[in-house]
Amino acid sequence: MRFLHLGYDMPLYRPPSEANSLILQLTIGCSWNKCAFCEMYKAKKFRIRKEEEIEEEIDFLATYDTDVRRVFFADGNAMVLSADKLLRIIDKIHANFPKVHRISAYALPKDILSKSEEDLKALKEAGLNLLYVGIESGDDELLEKVNKGETYESTLISLLKAKQAGIKLSLMVINGLGGKKYSFQHALNSAKLINEIQPEYVSTLVLSFPTGEKKYAEHFKGDYESMTKIDLIQEMEVFLEHSDLNCSIFRSDHASNYLVLKGILGRDKGRLLMQVKKAISNPHLVELKEEWQLGF
Repeated sequence: MRFLHLGYDMPLYRPPSEANSLILQLTIGCSWNKCAFCEMYKAKKFRIRKEEEIEEEIDFLATYDTDVRRVFFADGNAMVLSADKLLRIIDKIHANFPKVHRISAYALPKDILSKSEEDLKALKEAGLNLLYVGIESGDDELLEKVNKGETYESTLISLLKAKQAGIKLSLMVINGLGGKKYSFQHALNSAKLINEIQPEYVSTLVLSFPTGEKKYAEHFKGDYESMTKIDLIQEMEVFLEHSDLNCSIFRSDHASNYLVLKGILGRDKGRLLMQVKKAISNPHLVELKEEWQLGF
């Protein structure tokens, strides 16, 4: 199914764990699209696809393969759609693909907050099992600087609301988001926010600069300081040290990461911190990224 050309509005993004999922573009682009660190949807003008188009696409796909088990809703935040529309699309999916057992989507905290508890429970019961949310940071000062459009509180309230409805959460934090000056408060408050939510999955990736570091630094009005690879790993150390998770699957294995970390927090917290400390005490080896990929 994943090899079938659907005429996607490119570029198309999906989480690594959705590699074998059927991807349906319910929306094009991102409804917010103002974050300083993100260039994913800058070339797109946000729009919601017509429901008839989506239904026709599902019918078409079902003529090729009804053995689909996972479905991912793209683009940037398909959860911006009303609960009623999402429920109709989910019903259409189940009617055409009876073996589907997981439906997931990217979401912004504000998308979740706009829905009632009844809406979220109905979506969960219909089969929406997992939401991927880039919280980026738990630090309000930093969230404002990068124009995230969310706060610690808005993120916490919305994600606890989703969790109360039974929807699983996969949350992402950006390592290096605030540069060296804001590194400690970024790591500390991100860990604090994650601790309060207790998500099923947590991941990190390293800040990238698709339009250049200088342009990104402009948002900090002179306060931005570049980080070395060791600075980034030290930030990760602070984050892990202050994490207090019961049973969250943790991944820091994105292509951007200089140190690959995998485990369950808090069961593997000690081991992960040992890996981090080993990297910090051997900075010359951090340059040999392939060494770390092999679990140095």
